[in-house]
Amino acid sequence: MAHGSIPHTPARPHAPGPGPAGAPPRQPWSLLALLCVAEFMVILDITVVNVALPSIGRALGLNAAGLPWVVTAYVLMTGGLTLLGGRAADLLGRRRVFLAGLAVFTAASLASGLAPAAGLLIGARAAQGLGAALLTPAALSVITATYAGAQRATALSAWGALGAAGAAAGVLLGGVLTSWLGWRSVFLINVPVGAAAGLLAGRLIRRPAADGRGGARLDLPGAVLGVAGLGTAVYAITSAPGRGWGAAWTIGLLILAAALLGAFALAERAARDPLFPPRAWRDRRLASGALVMLGSTSVLVAVFFLGSLYLQGVLAASPVQAGLGFLPLVLVIGAGAHLASRLLGRAGSRVLAVAGLVLMAGGALLLARATAAAGYPGLLPGFLVVGFGTGLVLPAASVTALAGTDPGGAGFASGFLATAHELGAALGVAVFTAIAAVATGGAVTGAGFAAGYHRAFTVAAAVAGVLAVITVVAVPAVRPVPGTRAGIH
Repeated sequence: MAHGSIPHTPARPHAPGPGPAGAPPRQPWSLLALLCVAEFMVILDITVVNVALPSIGRALGLNAAGLPWVVTAYVLMTGGLTLLGGRAADLLGRRRVFLAGLAVFTAASLASGLAPAAGLLIGARAAQGLGAALLTPAALSVITATYAGAQRATALSAWGALGAAGAAAGVLLGGVLTSWLGWRSVFLINVPVGAAAGLLAGRLIRRPAADGRGGARLDLPGAVLGVAGLGTAVYAITSAPGRGWGAAWTIGLLILAAALLGAFALAERAARDPLFPPRAWRDRRLASGALVMLGSTSVLVAVFFLGSLYLQGVLAASPVQAGLGFLPLVLVIGAGAHLASRLLGRAGSRVLAVAGLVLMAGGALLLARATAAAGYPGLLPGFLVVGFGTGLVLPAASVTALAGTDPGGAGFASGFLATAHELGAALGVAVFTAIAAVATGGAVTGAGFAAGYHRAFTVAAAVAGVLAVITVVAVPAVRPVPGTRAGIH
């Protein structure tokens, strides 16, 4: 991506506070709070539904084969369309795309909560994924274009911590809402929050003088091929645990996904306004930051998913108790992210990413060694170490990927990073669940599952360790510098 300075885009009509001499004015944090609330809803909906699935199945007559589609429809649309959403933010305007995504997500949440039949619920969940694919990269693009230097590092640290906090809060909130208000409430709670966020966004996100690029066109052929390729890949990954990684169905889908993505790459070379500019692969910061985001997210989501099954299936915790068990993890993620925001300017993103990944590897090993006899106290050290490492890694990955992004490419870069996050989440569930299933024979309770859990987290530790080595070799050092947009020493 080309270097360039991003023009001041105030978040409010009144003048922002003064910054250091020669630095852009400091922007108000109210805008970041609004964007984080909207993104929190999106992340929450990945995990909040998991606890409610048994109730949904009983109410709408979904069997074991159909029930996963309540989650898969959302993941497929979000993972497949996020890159398109980021490019749309560049070409059509980040404010416009953010408001459109928020409106679609809120309306689809209402439709999900009121759905009278399984097919309508799955369709509404797909629409939620579309809204999320527009909202997330546009919101991240607003952050990148609005905040500069050390203030941007703080904003991205908060954004990175938000992903983990939303995933954990979804487990707890899903149990509470389902137990007290019924499964429909896990969707309907988004409606008032989304409506309020939409009203505030109209005030806090000021329309820039040039919102979008006049005369530019979305690359529709590329969008179709890219979405089809990513969607096919995500579907293959999410369905593989049930069908088998060596099954003809899985292998065929992966080959089809590779062919579609190959056609997408060829189409992008010929496009006037490509969805994925080929030069992006030459941006070492963007590519390496996205890789760190994908790998670390896959390990973290595995901790939440397998940890929730272990707490409920092996330690016999209730859904609410399982959610409460993740709260210490969420707190240390926040502490790690806060520390990262303070150290990024001195230590640089590479040092923090390596330190965080080493901690994640150590925490995963602690989880692999936990025994059922030790109960929850046996899991807690692993949760704390993984959480603190995550708090260091996610902000560092975001700062690395988005350093030096110019205003015309902020949406694309944000969409690329968000796509890495979504695909990492899908890989985390699918791959580590498949590894666990080798030893469990499909069991989700008892000693059999415990054995698979230990194997999965041993592999997760290896993944985090290998990623730490790759980070040392391949990830550039980025330091946010007050008064600069690129933030590079």
